[in-house]
Amino acid sequence: MAKKGRSPKKRDPNNAIIAQHKRASHDFDLGDRWECGIVLRGSEVKSMRESTVRVAESFARIKNNELWLYNLHVAPYSHSGSAFVHEPERPKKLLVHRAEINRIRVATDSNGLTLIPTRLYFKDGRVKIEIAAGRRKKQHDKRRDIAAREADREAARAMGTKRG
Repeated sequence: MAKKGRSPKKRDPNNAIIAQHKRASHDFDLGDRWECGIVLRGSEVKSMRESTVRVAESFARIKNNELWLYNLHVAPYSHSGSAFVHEPERPKKLLVHRAEINRIRVATDSNGLTLIPTRLYFKDGRVKIEIAAGRRKKQHDKRRDIAAREADREAARAMGTKRG
């Protein structure tokens, strides 16, 4: 018998994750993160609702005191006619306050960091993107992270067997 007053959880399309860069934390040492809005066309938003986006190859850069996102692939909307098709990899302007752009410029210029998009999502019906300042990891750094993760797993297993 079902409990009264409870309904099954429904996915909210106005607050959903569109795409994530899952290898970002594996390939980069990520630092500060910023949430940005994006200037999009209507067919791009509809395509994002279908989750036909690739974030992995994209990066952000400051150009003429504006923040731009490059190589974000947004596939054409499946139900659009030939008149309303957008260019899949056009540069997209990111919406950030001037003070935030200045902070981002200081973080990237002084430390030599890259701006990597980590996830793309809807927030209250608007498309947002989270970018992080990061430096690419060397191969030995990746190996060190994997070894530390395995050591933590082994320690957790050993602690679990002693308690039980």
